[in-house]
Amino acid sequence: MLKVCRHWLVPVVHAKSNGVTMAVTILNGDVRKVLPTLEDNSVDCIVTSPPYWGLRDYGNADQIGLEPTMHEYLDTMVSVCRELRRVLKPDGTFWLNIGDSYAANRGGSTPPPETIASGDKMRGRKDGYNPSRDPKGHGLKHKDLCMIPNRLAILLQEDGWYVRSEIIWHKPNPMPESVRDRPTNSHEKVWLLTKSEKYYYDADSIREAPSESLLKQIKEGYEGNGTKDYESAKVQNPSDTKKRIIENARKKLEAGLPIGANAKNVWTITTKSFKGAHFATMPVDLAERCILAGCPVGGTVLDPFGGAGTTGFAANLNGRNATLIELNNEYVSIAESRITPNLLEHFEVKDEQTNDGPRFVATG
Repeated sequence: MLKVCRHWLVPVVHAKSNGVTMAVTILNGDVRKVLPTLEDNSVDCIVTSPPYWGLRDYGNADQIGLEPTMHEYLDTMVSVCRELRRVLKPDGTFWLNIGDSYAANRGGSTPPPETIASGDKMRGRKDGYNPSRDPKGHGLKHKDLCMIPNRLAILLQEDGWYVRSEIIWHKPNPMPESVRDRPTNSHEKVWLLTKSEKYYYDADSIREAPSESLLKQIKEGYEGNGTKDYESAKVQNPSDTKKRIIENARKKLEAGLPIGANAKNVWTITTKSFKGAHFATMPVDLAERCILAGCPVGGTVLDPFGGAGTTGFAANLNGRNATLIELNNEYVSIAESRITPNLLEHFEVKDEQTNDGPRFVATG
């Protein structure tokens, strides 16, 4: 049964929101059962990091990520994403962070780190269960990288999604690995997927900061080096092009417009520890970057695998509504305890009981 655990109403102070009341909603249940209850074309943006295949046990028999085979996991994810496409608005964006796994034989060979099949206990699993994942059944070999992010992106593309960008989340502080025959993993992928050719994307919100040299040239002017006779050679002087670029940048700066370079598709964001019980918490900086670029102010962000509530936390900070779906009751409580202090810090809140449980209504 679908249960609304908490519904926060928060007046967010934002430069562009004009004091519009925002909401963070957490829905407790299996994403495959909760998503069909949401209306068509009802969310502006989806930001999520689903359970990776075979790496974590989140403590629920119905969880995604413990499928016996890689193909079953991929089929499940395609089915969930098909339902996500239904609830996403035509101009919406879908930011999908997903990590990879290594294949490994059971038995004599030592399983590689982040293995998907081994005799060792799965990380975070108390009973030692690990799904049977014979690499031969997937066209894989012992120690092969499974390439799950790429396989899933291709399947989603074939299912109707537009794959618009392959973003590399570079982790300068990656998890240490005791490997000697390959580099240590220090990145994950974030796919930017869309429902349509044209969609909402705010490039200015995540532009790179302008360099000090550019700001200096805008302030002092730029005349070029003048070391070559381009006119006699009848070729364009690159200094003229640069002068035009700097002049345009100066006009934008005077008009209060951003002048930094367009964001690249390698994002360096440190991983951050979280004291709650959730194993793999998405950094707020990563969720925030996706939300700023992919969801208009006052819009609604959906995270179908809400976990510790990072997406809701980041959405609230930036004047967006958020709906989180989470299967595990413990993680729902973690998300509540994580988001609520942020609300209490900025607003006077009263507890108002409703049929769906407590309803926190901001009074200030």
